[in-house]
Amino acid sequence: MIDIHCHILPGVDDGAQTMEDSITMAKQAAKEGIHTIIATPHLNHQYDNRKQAIVEKVDAVNLALKQEGVNLIILPGQEPRIYGEIIEDYEKNEIQTLNGSRYVFIEFPSNHVPMYSEKLLFDLQVKGLTPVIVHPERNSELIEHPDVLYNLVEKGALTQVTASSLCGYFGKKIKIFSEQLIEANLTHFIASDAHNVVNRAFKMEEAFNLIESDFGVDYVYLFTENAEFLIDNKNIIKEMPERIKKKKKFLFF
Repeated sequence: MIDIHCHILPGVDDGAQTMEDSITMAKQAAKEGIHTIIATPHLNHQYDNRKQAIVEKVDAVNLALKQEGVNLIILPGQEPRIYGEIIEDYEKNEIQTLNGSRYVFIEFPSNHVPMYSEKLLFDLQVKGLTPVIVHPERNSELIEHPDVLYNLVEKGALTQVTASSLCGYFGKKIKIFSEQLIEANLTHFIASDAHNVVNRAFKMEEAFNLIESDFGVDYVYLFTENAEFLIDNKNIIKEMPERIKKKKKFLFF
């Protein structure tokens, strides 16, 4: 199993704080059947993680895991919060795409989708990049107005749902929306977004068991194969996106 979203690099953001934390996370991941992790430290107003520093940290963690006998590989990635100059920074070689592929994470603020998002995601695609919107199921505007996400996906953006969201660890509302995104073909990857082994753990095994029981084994293959295709910079599997129909509220008099 491949986990394409994880905060396993030590001391760079709100994930692992020490190399010992990173090793502990890697051991837990291996127990769940994860053999490859893309390290995706935050790039936002609080954490300034640029490409070169990320690559150096990834090398250090891989060396530590090898010395500890942990059979797991870390690949470089990044989780940029959406901002207007991201293309300029990509051209300056400061944006780390996922394992050097054409796929790049984009994080929205938790409570809205910036007005310029559609144009920026389009401009990224013009540059030959494929934006992957992370954890859309935890964005309050998208929960209330899922057509906003539909329009972005219909125009070529991809999305990644968090395993813990699907399993209910962020609450019932987010769990239901996660399920709706799968049903409507509005998500293409399942990943952990793990930050530690306590309250933000991997939950990948649990999520895939749930997907198999609720949606069928074909969805398990789709999500696992898409992660493989992503790290190899291949075209991923995409089904035709559908709009999420808001349930009507009935008034009784």
